[in-house]
Amino acid sequence: MASKRLLKRDVNNVFGDIIEAAYIHQEANPEEDKAKTEAIVDEAIADFDELIVKINQKDVENKAQHFKAIEKELEAKAEKLIEKVNAL
Repeated sequence: MASKRLLKRDVNNVFGDIIEAAYIHQEANPEEDKAKTEAIVDEAIADFDELIVKINQKDVENKAQHFKAIEKELEAKAEKLIEKVNAL
C-alpha cells in the first residue's frame, strides 16, 4: 500500500513533469498558439487538485483500496495529458 505522503509526492511529480513538458514545448515553438499549451497546463492543475482532495479524504473505510484507485486514476489522467502534449 502506498502511503499518503508517497502518493502525494507521485501526484506532484507526475503533473509537474507534464506541466514542464508543456512549457518546454511552448518555449521551443514560440510561433505556435500558446492557448493549447495553457489549456493542457490548466487541465493538469485541475486534475492535480482533484486527486489531492481524494487523497486527503478522511471518511475512507479501506485506505489501501482507496489509494490503489487513486493510483490508477493518476495513471489514466497522466496518459491522457501526455498524449495531448505529444500531439502539440
